[in-house]
Order: sequence, then C-alpha cells, then structure tokens
Amino acid sequence: MWEALGTVRDLGRLQDIATVLVRYGFGDMVRRVGLAGALERAGRLVHWRSAEDGLLQLDVPARVRAALQDLGPTFVKLGQVLATRVDLLPPRWIEELSELQNAVPAVGFETIRPQLAEDLGADPETVFAALEQVPMAAASLAQAHRARLHDGTPVVLKVRRPGIRDVVEADLRLLAHLATIVEKQMPELRRYHPSDMLRQFAASLRRELDFAAECRNAERIARNFEGRADIVIPKVYWTWTCERLNVQECLDGIPGRDLAAVDAAGLDRVRLARTGAGIVLKMVLEDGFFHADPHPGNIFYMPGGAIGVIDFGMVGRVSEPRRHQIVQLLHGLVDQDPASVTDVLVDWTGDSPDIEEARLQESVDRFVDQYRGVPLKDLRMGAMLSDVAAILREHGLTLPPDLALMIKAFLTLEGMGRQLDPGFDMAGEARPFLERAMLERYLPSALARRGRRTMTGVFDLLRDMPKDLHRLLQAARRGRLRVQVEVEALKVFGDQVDRAVSRLTMGVVTAALIVGSSIVLNSAGGVTSGALRVLGTVGFVGAALGGLWVLFSIWRGGKH
Repeated sequence: MWEALGTVRDLGRLQDIATVLVRYGFGDMVRRVGLAGALERAGRLVHWRSAEDGLLQLDVPARVRAALQDLGPTFVKLGQVLATRVDLLPPRWIEELSELQNAVPAVGFETIRPQLAEDLGADPETVFAALEQVPMAAASLAQAHRARLHDGTPVVLKVRRPGIRDVVEADLRLLAHLATIVEKQMPELRRYHPSDMLRQFAASLRRELDFAAECRNAERIARNFEGRADIVIPKVYWTWTCERLNVQECLDGIPGRDLAAVDAAGLDRVRLARTGAGIVLKMVLEDGFFHADPHPGNIFYMPGGAIGVIDFGMVGRVSEPRRHQIVQLLHGLVDQDPASVTDVLVDWTGDSPDIEEARLQESVDRFVDQYRGVPLKDLRMGAMLSDVAAILREHGLTLPPDLALMIKAFLTLEGMGRQLDPGFDMAGEARPFLERAMLERYLPSALARRGRRTMTGVFDLLRDMPKDLHRLLQAARRGRLRVQVEVEALKVFGDQVDRAVSRLTMGVVTAALIVGSSIVLNSAGGVTSGALRVLGTVGFVGAALGGLWVLFSIWRGGKH
C-alpha cells in the first residue's frame, strides 16, 4: 500500500511520522502497518532511537497526545475530533486528547503579506486604517490580527497559514493509506471503521480550511437568534472575506477563561451559566444546527450579561427525526424511563450486526435505576451522557458522528456552567426545552405536516405501482428476471475451494512432469539423443517452476 505513494514529499512526511511514533514508544505499530518496510524499500530508512525513558513513564493516552501534538496541525485536529468520540474512547483518553492545543508559533507578517494582499486585492495598509503585525493569537491552521477600518470599527483578520492546505492534503493521503492498512492488519480495530471515520474527518477538516464557509455558518446561527440580545455573533465583512481570509467584528468582551475578570466586572455568574445553557439547548433541540466546539476559548462574556461566540469552523447538524430521538433520550434520562433510552440507542446503532438488544436493555435498566429517586437538581446530565457512551463502548457500539459532537458539546457546556456556578443544574435547564419539543412534535400542525409527507409517499407509490409491476412481468416473460442471492460465507468458502483445486491441479501437473521427464531421460536412447535430453530437461524445469508456484501460493494464502 505505501509503495503507491508517488511523491518525495509524501515519503519525507512518512518518515517524519514514523520517527515521531518510534520516539514515543510506538515502534511496534510502525512495524505492524508496514511503515518501516516501505521506507526501507524507498531508501529513506534512518537510524531511529528508541523511546526516551521519560516518555515511556507516561501512560499510553499521554504519549498519544504528545505524539499527535508533534505531528502537526492535521494530527492535532484528528485528536480533537477523537476527543468528541466519548462513545469510542474511555474518559482517560478523552481527558488527554481534550488537552491538545492549536497554539503554535506565529508566522512572520512579511511571510503572510503576499497572500494577504492577494486576498484583499490591495496592500493591507491601504485597506485598513491600522493593522497590528503581531498576531493576537496563532493556531495550527490560522492566526488572528487586530485591525481597524477607516470608519474606526475594530475588526479581526483570521488569516490562513500559507501552504497549510498542501500539508493537510499530504497528511490526509497518508492517513487514508494508514486507515486501509489498519483495517487489514489490526482486526481488533476494524469495528471502529477507520476508513469511514477518516473520510468524515477529511471532509470536516477541508470545510474548516474554508473560512468563507465558517462565516456562512456564523450568519446562519445569527439568523436563528435574530432579535435576541443574550447572544452576540460577530458581524462578517464580506468585502474582504474569502476562502483563506475572514474579516469580522472584534468582540469587546471578557474571555471565557478569565473568571476573575467576570467577578471584577460585576457580572452575574449564575445568569451567565443559564444564558449559555439556553443558547446551546436552542441550537441543538430547536434549530438542529449548533456550534460543536463551545469551549472557553470561543466564548466571551459581554457587558450586560450577553454571551459572545466565535469560531464556527466546527458545527454539528441534527435532522428533525434525530432531534426527536435526542429529545426522547434526554427525556428518558431525566424522567428515568429506561425503555425510551433503550429504544433510542437501538435506533442509533441498529445497523450493527453485533447488537444484543436484551443485554443492552439490561445495562440501561441498571444505569437508569441508580438515579431513581435522585432529585432533578442533583442530576448531572454530563455524567449521565458519559455513562450512556460507556454502555455503548461496553457493547461494542458506536454513535453517528453528529451525535458524538452533540454529546461532547453538552459535556463542555455543563463543565463551563459549573465553573461559573457550582450549583448549575443542566438537567433543570434542559427540561423546559425537552417538554416544549415533545409537545411541539404532537401539535396538530406538526401531525398534519408529517401526515402530508406520509400520504404523498403513499400516493407516489400507488401511482408508480402499475408501471413497476408491468415492467416486472415483462422482464419475467422475456426471461430477463434474475434473482441473485449472495452469502458472504459461501463466497469465501468457494474462493478457498477454487484456490485449493488450482494448487492440487498444479501439483498433479508438476508430479506428471517429474515422472514423465524421468521416463524420457531413462528410456532407451534418452541419454544419447539430444532432443530427448532437451525434452527431459524442459520437463524438470517446468516441474520446478510449478512447485515454486504451489509453495508461493500456499505461503501467500497463509498470510491472508
């Protein structure tokens, strides 16, 4: 697989990845996926040192986090996405991967100036009345510079790092190869569908590289909150915004991590916690489009108690049927209804052939029973969702990606709420939204809308049925109707029998050549006749080649 990589750049990056993995004590993984062999065949093998003793003293999650940090922006983003998969990874891994930081040394302004001038269509100093060349923040994909428009409006320029797309695309190519190899070489990881997860991650990362798409996400959420004063989303200046640059309003608020400044400004922490909860719950349960990374670095506390939100590169989308399932799940947790919880989990993981509904029901019953009689204000929704994810892990089940993002958003939200207000009651804040959503689902207008959609589908089916039936009967009369049943186990068995028969046939031919050639060479005149000697020798050569083919086929079959 690795030999298909055709560029020197990819091979160099492959060597960097292998070196980092070995340094952090993952040399066995390098060998299992064939990295060492591929680099050796490409003439790129270096003398790797073993992992340092200090690194080996760290546990595996800590070493993985440090390795991803060293591997650069694509792998940092991968770790951040994995940190949302509470259904796949235990809490210790989630805790460690959540510490991955985008902060990296800034690129010098003179380096980004040509790209910035190209995107602005003019020299930056002429477009803005003032522009700070030292960035206010620098991350793996971009860095931010303060500026001021000619009318005095303060803005922020988010500039994509020059050349970062090429680096990301090279890493994604290598990760795609790695995912395919992991599925073949590591059966214990196959149930996580690495290739599917990689495709979803690649699509998400490419969207995040498009800063214009990020601004469209921000405006969509701003429209959903139109008329509300409790949330502030920065205005986008589309005149200068494009794929590599966005220019937006600079929020003058208190960063989400600075709780001392919140107290100094006299802001009400309890009110801030409730406001933040209401914003996220509305996004998820009512709008179906939410900020998927609401950590303190993306939050500002504004004068008057409003919440400022930035960085809409990572968003989640929840369809209407999925929103109903989320409402049913959360309502089942809050009202302690295990049957509702199990029904939703079965719906979410119903495609899995390994699901055992009876065992799952038993686990959910035990889980819900431990909260029976606990007052609503004492329920910890984040802990409850983490326990649901643990149940899925226990049964080898996985969540759809949009739901993993949603659960991570709820966990982050509750953590921030408790930092602001130790008595923050997430379940109590969620309950009105859940009850309203349940009632809205059964309003006459909602029932009529769903009924209209259902009847439209029924009428379409009835309308097309005569035509479809006519085509089916016509195909049957003409002998073109075929019923094909594929059984995977029988197909594999048939392939094995086919290979065995081929080897047996070649073995018989090889034995016949040996016997025939021996008879020819030992017959009367076989020693003195040149033609017979040649014929016998050719027979032995053919037998040798046939024998080698049989041995190679057996060896290759054993590897597979």
